[in-house]
Amino acid sequence: MSQSKTTPLYEVHKSLGAKMIPFGGWDMPVQYSGIIAEHTATREAAGLFDVSHMGEIFIEGDPKIILDFLESVTCNSVSSLTDGQVQYNAIINRNGGLVDDITLYRFNDQKYMICANASNVDAVYEYLKPIFPKSGAKLENQSANWHQIAIQGPKADEILSSYLKSDLSKIGYYKFILFPFNGEEVILSRTGYTGEDGFEIYSSNVTGVKLWKELLEHGKEKGLLPVGLGARDTLRIEAKYPLYGHELDDTRSPVQSGIGWIVKEKTVTYPHYDKIIQEKKEGTEQRIVGFELQEAGVPRENMPVLDSQGKNIGITTSGTFSPSLKKGIGLALIDCKKINHGESIQIEIRGQAKSAIVFTKSFIPGSIRKN
Repeated sequence: MSQSKTTPLYEVHKSLGAKMIPFGGWDMPVQYSGIIAEHTATREAAGLFDVSHMGEIFIEGDPKIILDFLESVTCNSVSSLTDGQVQYNAIINRNGGLVDDITLYRFNDQKYMICANASNVDAVYEYLKPIFPKSGAKLENQSANWHQIAIQGPKADEILSSYLKSDLSKIGYYKFILFPFNGEEVILSRTGYTGEDGFEIYSSNVTGVKLWKELLEHGKEKGLLPVGLGARDTLRIEAKYPLYGHELDDTRSPVQSGIGWIVKEKTVTYPHYDKIIQEKKEGTEQRIVGFELQEAGVPRENMPVLDSQGKNIGITTSGTFSPSLKKGIGLALIDCKKINHGESIQIEIRGQAKSAIVFTKSFIPGSIRKN
């Protein structure tokens, strides 16, 4: 059995009393002070996350060559990006499923960065490498050279701006800048995975450790806490964000997976383009939806989903007790082309059918700035 990798913050996490667990091939903190405390801090003040297990793949070269390549492997419209913009996208495999869901950064027309999920970065690189243009462009997996932390929450902007002594309020949602810090240019990106406002910060490993330690101390009086994977999961479920290996996988299309909104019509096509475009227009026989329990219970993944008459119509893909709503919520893959917000379903928890309603939007409003 191969040993889990560790991030440059591993010893720092241990010194903070973090409970460590294996995740996506990495040894990562699941909690420090407790999942509910960390979750609440992120919703009400700010949380600091080690996400340096994520992967960074750079594509550089001739503008037309790299744009056509990116359009041919992803379902969103890469040509719509402008310099300094980030895009949520997905790489489509040869069967019409997902290699990974990604964020795509455009520095300029000759340089892009793919941020891939920790467990998938090697798969993404190995998928792209054989089909990458033989000349005029280069593809590099630079993950080992990059560190990433995220500060999330309604006070994230205030804390980070104060620490960097710079007004970051002009950085729009899903936009990024290069910021001079510690003798290098770090990437400050107004993105995240919590449903709250905040930033993801890409830097060298040495600078990443410095940022973590100093930010944590600087933001302490504002309520900033270190946050582990446990609260990261409850936060993303409340925001109704999918997770690869749960809502997303290599067999389901983006429409089936609940991220059909990123499927765009375009001239340069990707695998199974016509079928996926048709799915977006006409719907699919299966789809991911959210649900909220109407009685006591904590849903987990792989629990049966029933309609109001007790007929099995699907299975849960994620589930948790929501610290914000004080009730059970989750996501499920159901056999239904159309279903309405508020429709009654049931979740079978340990042999007992619990009443629930369908949620087709985020469970919480969050503090994301949409400007």
